[in-house]
Amino acid sequence: MPEKPIYLTREGYERLDRELQELRTVRRPEVAERIRLAKEFTDTVDNAEYDDAKQQQAFIEGRIQELERTLATAIIIDDQPATDFVRLGSHVVVEDDSGQTDEYIIVGSAEADPRHGKVSNESPLGRALLGKRVGDEIEVSAPAGSYCVRIKEIR
Repeated sequence: MPEKPIYLTREGYERLDRELQELRTVRRPEVAERIRLAKEFTDTVDNAEYDDAKQQQAFIEGRIQELERTLATAIIIDDQPATDFVRLGSHVVVEDDSGQTDEYIIVGSAEADPRHGKVSNESPLGRALLGKRVGDEIEVSAPAGSYCVRIKEIR
C-alpha cells in the first residue's frame, strides 16, 4: 500500500532535511563513539553508559527512518497559493462570534503547531476551512464542541 503523502511547506521540508543531515553526520557518529568507549571500559553487562548509548542509538536510527520516509513522500505546498479560496499554504484570518480574530496557516500534519498558528489540514478547523472563500461562515466540529467562524481574509 503506498504511503500517504505528507504536505510540507518549503521551510518545513528544509528544516526536516537539516535535522536528517545532523542526525546522520553528527549525532550518529557521536553515539557510535559513546558505545565504543563504553565497551572499552567494561563489558556490556550491567553497563549503564552502554545501555544509555544503545537506547539513544535506537532513537536516532528510528528518527532517521521516520525522516527519510517523510521526506520521500513529501509534497511541497505552494509558497504563493491562490487567494480566492482556502487551500494548503493559505494564511487565513477568521473572526469568531465575539469579534475576536485569529490568523492561521494551513499546513500538513507534520508541521502542525496550533500555538504558533499552524493548523493541520487534517484538524477539525483545517478541514472546515479548506475550499472556503472570504465571507463564508463555517461551523467547526471539534472534540471540545462546535463553534462558528467567519473568514475575513485569505492571503
